[in-house]
Amino acid sequence: MYQLKKLFNLNNKVAVVVGGAGYLCSSMVKGLYDNNCKIVVIDLRKKKINLLKEKIKNLDKNRFTHFVANALDKKKLIKIKKQIYKKFNKVDILINGVGINASTDFLKINHKEWNKVINSHLTATLNGCQVFGEEMIKNKYGSIINVSSASAGPPLSKAFAYSVAKAGIKNLTQNLGREWGKKGIRVNCIRPGFFPTEWNKKNFLDKKRIKKIHEHTPMNRFGNPDELIGAILWLSSDASSFVTGSEVTVDGGFSCMTI
Repeated sequence: MYQLKKLFNLNNKVAVVVGGAGYLCSSMVKGLYDNNCKIVVIDLRKKKINLLKEKIKNLDKNRFTHFVANALDKKKLIKIKKQIYKKFNKVDILINGVGINASTDFLKINHKEWNKVINSHLTATLNGCQVFGEEMIKNKYGSIINVSSASAGPPLSKAFAYSVAKAGIKNLTQNLGREWGKKGIRVNCIRPGFFPTEWNKKNFLDKKRIKKIHEHTPMNRFGNPDELIGAILWLSSDASSFVTGSEVTVDGGFSCMTI
């Protein structure tokens, strides 16, 4: 008989969260920390990291460490990886959650903006998978969780580069799920629906668009970042030991809505 605590046991697992101080990933970090994971946050924004640390109750420095770094700097990630292995001797879980958005009209998107958005999601995910995946393969164990989006397909309006990048992340996840399945590495992604940040609300969401989104979402509301934690704990633990190459949808039913 399976016991819940045993099935979802994350005691002393080491989780690296790239972009861990972000709006969604900070909730994932807190969820993993509260379930006894050792946490490594990698994020470019030192102020955001400090805010995250303040929100974690009873922060144990032996179980939480952080690095200020750009996920696009692969050499820096390699140096950080060496420090992580020196301290914890392993990485069990990797979450790639870096990414920005832009609301520029399609005909006005320039290459600089396009590449910036694409790279922030897709290239950063590539770097994380390469740098930490290499060590996971050596240890024949690991769970990689990438962050897709409801915009991965069909794409959402007003988010052109973002939608392309998220579609690429889903594709990369499936590719690695196939390639690394025999190596003991599971690679999955979560597909959040609408979990708007203040920036999203300012740049994407007027009253008309909010109404349309809610009408297209059976639960008739936006998601709360904490509602992603259950999926993250499942994908991080051995409870999902036969799950790889999958996109786990957490969107209040948005993806299944038609008429």
